[in-house]
Amino acid sequence: MFVTLVHCHVKPEHADAFADACRVNHEASTMEPGNVRFDVLRLVEDPTRFVLYEWYVDEAAAKAHKDTLHYAAWRETVADWFEEPRYGVRYEGLCPETPAS
Repeated sequence: MFVTLVHCHVKPEHADAFADACRVNHEASTMEPGNVRFDVLRLVEDPTRFVLYEWYVDEAAAKAHKDTLHYAAWRETVADWFEEPRYGVRYEGLCPETPAS
């Protein structure tokens, strides 16, 4: 499994719009070949902090995500909304096992 948790800290005035932009990206991302999950999480104690949980069957599918029009639109839309640069942390998914492609 190819799992990445993308940590995002956005400016307070953009937090709700960021959530909306992530929802649009989520809906399209879950339709991509090789996508297993694409969750958008918001920290309860600080609604300006988000985690995007991206699970793809392999690295090729994860890389293909970055070539999609919806990802490019999301990236352009939210580019100026961050308090600090977003960053991804790569994990090895153990359970559940990756479904057969």
